[in-house]
Amino acid sequence: MYTRFTLFAPIITLLICILLFGCATSPRYTRGRGAIRPSVHSKKKIIASPGKHAGEHALRGVASYYGTGFHGKKTASGERFNMHDLTAAHKTLPFNTRVKVINLANRKSVIVRINDRGPYKKGRIIDLSKAAAQKIGMMKNGTVKVRLIILN
Repeated sequence: MYTRFTLFAPIITLLICILLFGCATSPRYTRGRGAIRPSVHSKKKIIASPGKHAGEHALRGVASYYGTGFHGKKTASGERFNMHDLTAAHKTLPFNTRVKVINLANRKSVIVRINDRGPYKKGRIIDLSKAAAQKIGMMKNGTVKVRLIILN
């Protein structure tokens, strides 16, 4: 004869598993075995507000790009990444901020919209989409020194 507990035990166990594993987060970027996770406590604070510093040469540093491996995946803003759009990832600038990125080696520039978070590699300040990287001529090297001008 079955008791009430034995009838409801599988259902209760299933609900507990859904609650526990449903709240778990998975790392957004994975490479091999480990995962690349953003640093919560960044040593370098970027003081750049789009309204306050618009038009200023607010940031200089190294840019990289990402493309085929992330094409179609969700960005931090919730939209799907399209490597053919002129978009970029930045650690702190608000989403939809427009930024002019100038390649300091050849003076080519492109205007991108921030729609993702990153880069998570130390020493880099922006990750460009493949289309944006092609516009400023950085496909051969993969990284390049840039100046960022916040436009809005």
